[in-house]
Amino acid sequence: MIYLFASDIHGSSSATQRLLDILQSTQAKKLILLGDLLYHGPRNALPSQYNPQLVSMLLNNHAKSIISVRGNCEAEVDQLMLSFPVLSQSAWMMVGDLELYLHHGHVALPPLSEGTVVVSGHTHIPLLEERDGLIYFNPGSIALPKGGYEPSYGILEGRTFSIIGLESDKTLMSLAI
Repeated sequence: MIYLFASDIHGSSSATQRLLDILQSTQAKKLILLGDLLYHGPRNALPSQYNPQLVSMLLNNHAKSIISVRGNCEAEVDQLMLSFPVLSQSAWMMVGDLELYLHHGHVALPPLSEGTVVVSGHTHIPLLEERDGLIYFNPGSIALPKGGYEPSYGILEGRTFSIIGLESDKTLMSLAI
């Protein structure tokens, strides 16, 4: 079973369409969105093909497949545009025996059990590492990458987490648990 992860869309309709094409081609069970979906934020440049209305329409077509958490750029008005919940600060998800804690990444973590996978966005920098008994998984940003990385998204297949370049389709990082 495949799960698809993306963060920091920031209103880019071209990045959203590419992500939804990947959702369809991989036949992922769920699309997990880690916040900052529609608004670009005051510190970011406008992403390619900035069109929050179109992004909301594209995502709404897949609402039944989406799990989402609130980013630092989400507001209550964004929920009016979307057909799936986007205002929860965090969520828990079980995939087999893997416990995933989903959040955007801009607030402090609660106490977590050893082995928990912390899934976040916010930094726009992909990250996949085990540290202090936790696994940290950040798929980067599909629209406004930072740190010299290309736009990227994440995949969980079985017990392997991967970060994939949105444009190159190359695996940037991978970790089997």
